[in-house]
Amino acid sequence: MPGAPLRSSSAHCRVAYATPKSCKHQKFTSVDGEPNIDNQMYRLLGCIYGWHFYGQYQDNANVNRKTTGFGINIIEVKSEIGAGTRGASLGPDAIEIAALDFGSNFFKQFTKVEVPIDKDALFEPARTPFARRIRGVSQVCERVATEVKRCIGSELFPIVLSGDHSSSAGTIAGIRQAYPKGRIGVIWIDAHADLHSPYTTPSGNMHGMPLSVALGEDNEILKINNPDDQTREQWEAMKNLGGVRPMVHYKNLVYVGLRDFEREEDYLIKQNKVRVFTTDEINNFGTEKVGREILAAIEPCEHIYISFDVDSMDSSISKGTGTPVPGGITEKQAASLILRLMQNEKVRCFEITEVNPTLDKENLMAENAFEILQKVTNQMVNELDVPASTAMQAY
Repeated sequence: MPGAPLRSSSAHCRVAYATPKSCKHQKFTSVDGEPNIDNQMYRLLGCIYGWHFYGQYQDNANVNRKTTGFGINIIEVKSEIGAGTRGASLGPDAIEIAALDFGSNFFKQFTKVEVPIDKDALFEPARTPFARRIRGVSQVCERVATEVKRCIGSELFPIVLSGDHSSSAGTIAGIRQAYPKGRIGVIWIDAHADLHSPYTTPSGNMHGMPLSVALGEDNEILKINNPDDQTREQWEAMKNLGGVRPMVHYKNLVYVGLRDFEREEDYLIKQNKVRVFTTDEINNFGTEKVGREILAAIEPCEHIYISFDVDSMDSSISKGTGTPVPGGITEKQAASLILRLMQNEKVRCFEITEVNPTLDKENLMAENAFEILQKVTNQMVNELDVPASTAMQAY
């Protein structure tokens, strides 16, 4: 059972749970491959006192968050560069405000990191109409990937609160960088397929393209656009963000709540036999059974990423988002399903995205999102069998 976290003021180490661990065969290297004296010293002290100081990350397909002392790290991505409607960058703050309204000190219980965003990109003209502001989106994705990889490498569980969904390409890239040889499964809970590319997009908004980035998909067979050389070059660079291309494969992707997509996306889904779990299935069979079937569909995967776009919920609920769609799941169904999925030990990252308080009334969407977030973290903390206050990463 993990113990309470150690606290350290040293800039050279990051300390997670005080878990006894053998120091045998440990490697202490810096980025350039040379011996890292600081890491060696802190690891040596850790061996003497029975502490576990985390050094350089090495890929391990058998990582289990229940047995390795995983803590929780909140990563905030306050970007709306990839969206067509303004306001999504305020989503993470709206969720924090919802926590305060509920009288919760949630955001004081866990380490929180904010990914730096160059918001000036919003004021620049969209010079690439078939991938609007792709340079800014790519920069955000690179930074998100770095943070997600760092988080996993520190044996923390990343929970990402993002503005628009385009940055999720960076989340997947970070998971891929952390597990370069592992098989990654993606559970995409969303009203939309997000499978467009600069060659097929009807809007040019990049929050409709993150899965195509991760899948390395152009879909030139059904292309309707002719992107310029600059767009093509930047698009190719984005598809290589994970260091491995594609970052994920169609057979390891499932959709939940999908109901609004174009023919170009429909073609890819059918061509690649992607499993889609509909609202009707959830209504008819319940979240427990559907949750089991979702996990069975990606059972061969070693690492799972769950992306929850709030527009997966019905438009009667999801008014505080940029692209609400009728016929979605309820907030109770969303919470129940996500909690069922999060019980799986292979889940490595959870993301909530597309909350837009400027389109909402009384911050209702952010409150729904926060309730789901709180239930997820409570479940994780209970699995680890430690108080929430000790699930924090110490620095």
